[in-house]
Amino acid sequence: MDNPADHEDEARSGIGREAVRGRADTGTLGKAIAVLDIVASADQPMRFTDILARSDQPRGTLHRQLSNLVEEGLLSLGRDHSYSVGIRLLKFAAKAWAGNQFRVIAEPHLRRLHDLTGETVHLGVLRGNEVIYLDKVESRQAVRMYSQIGNASPVYCTGVGKAGLSALPDAELQAVVASIRFRRFTDSTLVTPEALLREIEEIRASGNAYDREEHEPGIRCVAAPLHSADRSFVGGLSVTGPAYRISPELLESWAVLVRNAAGAIMEDMGARLGPRT
Repeated sequence: MDNPADHEDEARSGIGREAVRGRADTGTLGKAIAVLDIVASADQPMRFTDILARSDQPRGTLHRQLSNLVEEGLLSLGRDHSYSVGIRLLKFAAKAWAGNQFRVIAEPHLRRLHDLTGETVHLGVLRGNEVIYLDKVESRQAVRMYSQIGNASPVYCTGVGKAGLSALPDAELQAVVASIRFRRFTDSTLVTPEALLREIEEIRASGNAYDREEHEPGIRCVAAPLHSADRSFVGGLSVTGPAYRISPELLESWAVLVRNAAGAIMEDMGARLGPRT
């Protein structure tokens, strides 16, 4: 149950009504997960003031959340009073990674696609209006792109993200697109819902999505959608590399390879995890 003092803290801090209602909806567990997400997403350990600036929780509540998370081993408190991911959370992550059936099913197909193209292959899943990368097979080339398993990227300017959007039912697609705060990363980034929805229609017709230097300058990729029969799981598969090495024509030639790999993964998912429609 929420402490009444928390609500007094909220009133004094001037936090907006929407933020307060959001916290009431998520409850104590949701607040703790929000704090974990802030710390785990940071590139380096965070001090209390840094977490407070990125959190919508009042100071007193945040202090208690951090203390509880440290006590449970989910966060670690350094000698410089900064917070980082705790050993217990890393153990949970390792366990989840080892037991992820979808990743295990997809892995041989990722490696086969990598053998055919020689470039970096990514596997990702949609989470709201972001795509989370679950697996990666690194390029054989000397110059490689930087990416990390577990990282999140926007759905509207990445090949895997747009591929995943194309597999959503229309109502869910509209809801996700409405939640996006568009930001221009490059001159090629799609920055309106209308432009994104037009491209989703093209992806549904062709079976392939593209990132034509839309998220990072000099990076191109071709992707294809992945989904379970009931669309409870939606994601994508892509081949990615630097633009100087991958011409638009080469990218197009890989489109069928990516579609075939995605189809093979979905067939294996249906055989091992349930029927596919």
